[in-house]
Amino acid sequence: MTTAITPKFPKFLHGGDYNPDQWLDRPDILEKDIELMKKSHCNCMSVGIFSWAQLEPYEGVYRLDWLADVIDNLYKNGIYTILATPSGGKPAWMTERYPEIARVNTNGQHELQGRRQNHCMSSPIYREKVRQINQTLAERFANHPGVIMWHISNEFGNTDSDCHCEHCQAAFREWLKNKYKTLDNLNYQWWNHFWSHTYTSWNQVHSPMPYGEYTCLGMLLDWKRFVTDLTYDFIRAEAEAVRPYNPQLPVTTNLMNMFGGLDYFKIKDVIDVVSWDNYPYWHSSDSEIGQAQRSATCHDLMRSLIPGKPFMLMESCPGPVSWHPASRIKRPGMHKLSSLQAVAHGSDTVQYFQWRMSRGGFEKFHGAVVDHYGEADTRMFKEVTDVGETLEKIQDVYGSTVKNDVAILFDWQNRWATEITLGPRKCGMHYDDDIYRHHHWFWENNIGVDFVCEDSDISGYKVVVAPLMYMLREGFAEKIRAFVANGGTFITTYVSGLVNENDLCYLGGFPGLIGDVLGMRATETDGLYDRQTIDVNYRGKIYQAFELCDLIAPSTAETIAEYASEFYASTPAITVNSFGKGKAYYLGARMGLDFLRDFYPQIMKDAQVEPVIGTKLPEGVVATRRTNEKEAFLFIQNYNNAPVQISLDRTYRDLQAGTDVSGSLELGNYGIAILSCPK
Repeated sequence: MTTAITPKFPKFLHGGDYNPDQWLDRPDILEKDIELMKKSHCNCMSVGIFSWAQLEPYEGVYRLDWLADVIDNLYKNGIYTILATPSGGKPAWMTERYPEIARVNTNGQHELQGRRQNHCMSSPIYREKVRQINQTLAERFANHPGVIMWHISNEFGNTDSDCHCEHCQAAFREWLKNKYKTLDNLNYQWWNHFWSHTYTSWNQVHSPMPYGEYTCLGMLLDWKRFVTDLTYDFIRAEAEAVRPYNPQLPVTTNLMNMFGGLDYFKIKDVIDVVSWDNYPYWHSSDSEIGQAQRSATCHDLMRSLIPGKPFMLMESCPGPVSWHPASRIKRPGMHKLSSLQAVAHGSDTVQYFQWRMSRGGFEKFHGAVVDHYGEADTRMFKEVTDVGETLEKIQDVYGSTVKNDVAILFDWQNRWATEITLGPRKCGMHYDDDIYRHHHWFWENNIGVDFVCEDSDISGYKVVVAPLMYMLREGFAEKIRAFVANGGTFITTYVSGLVNENDLCYLGGFPGLIGDVLGMRATETDGLYDRQTIDVNYRGKIYQAFELCDLIAPSTAETIAEYASEFYASTPAITVNSFGKGKAYYLGARMGLDFLRDFYPQIMKDAQVEPVIGTKLPEGVVATRRTNEKEAFLFIQNYNNAPVQISLDRTYRDLQAGTDVSGSLELGNYGIAILSCPK
């Protein structure tokens, strides 16, 4: 049994963002596109993402025949369509006639027409216009045999996308009333007695702005939650406009890795399939390992949003990324490796932005399958073709899933709280760095990892790692307690368990609600300046701690590492506590990957967590695994710009070569092997 993301076409999707509306005056180019798509083994295009001005050039005047011709022609040639709603880019006539739909920025100014995603999601007029265009598209195309999915808008939550107009202010106040019920409760939860910030009327509450209130941390958190809920509701409204016309068509919207503006664990509940846009900074240093690991982290995060289901790589770039600081071209082999890395972590698509380079505009030099030369004999086109051919060879992998024994807590609300708090390091709490650092150890040791938030179920894992869990909500504290009591291994760190969901400090000591689970109390936190370090002695070896060091008072916990410098030398730095059938570790000092490489092996052995391959791989070579009911699929990836020889732990089937392989295997520069064996 497989889990198909597109039931109408249950195969790996290979294609990209296609913008035929830019070339309607060039039928020769549209004809050439079809020829090149077939040559490159592309079978799916995302169409209409920013086409509103062509679809509705004047209010109420819909011109859809050009789109119908495109979808028909694609389908006749074996190419399917992911049809987009165009709400990410409103037409100029709409802003001119209805200026109130334009976003109001933090300075209180209505923005002018331009850019993208600068509309107000609360605006009744804009919502109505979006409903009208979406229903018009759905009436015409929802049952077209070539249309297999809805792509709702594009990249919700660009960093400057919050609107502060009166519609949004009123909606924010209603959201707060629903949450807190009374002003007295809101004042208490935001601790508004501080600085005499007490509200006596709901109308006194406004969104955070630089010329108004922006120091109330509870308000800042709630504004971010409100924006997530508003975005959720906007996507819901878009989806509800198209779903009735063909309920079998899945709905997605393209997310943006660890983007900070929206809580994707909330947004995922309004879509059927997770998709995301991946643009690593390949070739930005002498080693690709760092970029590969960060990309792997984001793939794992996106896959984890809807557990047990493949995700979609909706956008990637086959060539240079024009908005990077430097537009480096991919070295030979890197395009295939980076594309199939997504598949290795659970994607059932490889799609690009963009199919054909624009002739003008903001992204005219952004890499594409077809460049301005426009022919098939380019290096990049050949590498894209190789990816398409490979996806056809590994069709058995399609619909398989990823199941892991380890989870890392990545909680957007906790992340927001660490970013806005003052102290213990205003110069940077670096929550994301902690996530990457812990993930890196598992990735380089071929142990699969899922991500969870504080609302997730963690009972099925053997190990849960919660770095910098500054905000600890009561419900998650109970999950941790049950998880450890039932035999799980829980690992958390410095500055954890300090505040509740509204950023109110727990009284009675930290880590507050789970102090008995960890068997210790953090008495003080030493926030270090950049480049300052503290020595830590772990099993006779000295490591350098940096940025954050908790002073620890154990109760029932055992000390397994001590500080070795500063006035708190010889005091606990790391503890472990037995609680019920499990163990809970507290890493009191932030240390580097060198420490984690010595710390984690015994923890994994004790927890009976095994890597996906039974042999040691060379540095820069990693293995990830997908499975279905009968088979396991192993992706061995070489991120070195040099060939490597690897030893195999059993006989596998090489899906690309169609032959059995055992003993040893050579991978070329940026090479990838895709192997299968019975489960």
